[in-house]
Amino acid sequence: MTDRLVGLSCTLYHVSSRDEILDAVCRLVIQRRALPSLDAVAAEAGLSKGGLIHHFRSRAALLDGLVERELDRVDAALTKAADRGSSARMWLELGSPDTQVIEVYRAMDVVLKALSSGESTLPKAVAVRLVHWDELLADELGDADQALVVRLVG
Repeated sequence: MTDRLVGLSCTLYHVSSRDEILDAVCRLVIQRRALPSLDAVAAEAGLSKGGLIHHFRSRAALLDGLVERELDRVDAALTKAADRGSSARMWLELGSPDTQVIEVYRAMDVVLKALSSGESTLPKAVAVRLVHWDELLADELGDADQALVVRLVG
């Protein structure tokens, strides 16, 4: 891990090489609105291609890692909010992001479209998260149907 701290979504965390790589691919997708090559990601992250491959064996693994990290961030925010009894509010706030977060959402859209045409473990990972998020919302709202409406509208 590096000693650098980064603030995203009001959270401070240490940035690992893996996170630096994921940040690099996210920046490139946002800039280009297209998937970058592994060479471009390595250059943006300040690594050799071998260093990149050490963390992500393929472009699909790299893209899966990017989406999984964003799923983790949403999950952490919702879980923390659920502990305070405000998961529905958090879900709705996540559904109306600021400009910086909108760019990340657009990057995720590019990545998910690319992954939908190949082999990826993400459909299962996304499905598991959606079930968990529905449970958090239903626990707070006391009604599974209301929870589903909040998730779909938010």
